[in-house]
Amino acid sequence: MNIFDIDFGQRYRDHMAAAGGREKPPEAWDAQAAGMARQMQESPYAHAFVERMDLSAVTTLLDVGCGTGTIALALAGRMERVYGLDYSAGMLAVLMENAALRQFTNVEPILRAWEDDWSDVPACDVVVASRSSSVMDMADALAKLDAKAKRRVYLTSLVGGLFIDPGILELLDRRPPPLPDYIYILNILYQMGRHPRVDYIETDSRLANTESFDVFARKLTHSVGELSDAERTRLAAWYDADPVRARRGGAPFRWAFISWETR
Repeated sequence: MNIFDIDFGQRYRDHMAAAGGREKPPEAWDAQAAGMARQMQESPYAHAFVERMDLSAVTTLLDVGCGTGTIALALAGRMERVYGLDYSAGMLAVLMENAALRQFTNVEPILRAWEDDWSDVPACDVVVASRSSSVMDMADALAKLDAKAKRRVYLTSLVGGLFIDPGILELLDRRPPPLPDYIYILNILYQMGRHPRVDYIETDSRLANTESFDVFARKLTHSVGELSDAERTRLAAWYDADPVRARRGGAPFRWAFISWETR
């Protein structure tokens, strides 16, 4: 057996199913978009993403899973045309509001899901998928990104497959199965004949910068569900034992930044 005998696309789908992965309905993102500030803000993640991109000889961009436009609008001033693709109409509405606030007239929304037909989606010099690659079928998703990129693709995928510090989960005796992570992407791309490059971006935990234990615990319940009294006691001891660690919210996220040439 060699690496080409392994169907990494099927292995990914099996792993995703075993981990209980599922797409949020678009209505969930619509509701989240409605509560977001309309004014875009700079973020260390967006800066780190953009500074790793090669923008030479490119004039068009397709941002897949664009949300409210963190990456699309960070690059719109350098492009002739930017397309923001998302399956949430609410997110696209905020994208266009943010584009108008920044006086960008070259941004166009596309309401589409990963699993939809992309035959009419414009091919662009550069395609990005920033923090939007937790899909049900990775092989299909990568094929679509690759097909729509005239020059380059850039995406990020969570390293380790968990959105909460494993140490905190172990403390609570919660052991959710991790989602499939970036290793599958590298293997699928290799089998596609591509030569991906990998870098890493670290960002704060979603539990970072809480002003009190109560706020920290409340944030955590959004990810793991309600805490028992015993879990809350153990977590409070962890929180109080190291204020710096508590302020960071535990270990940071690490995103694999993956890129490849399509020509």
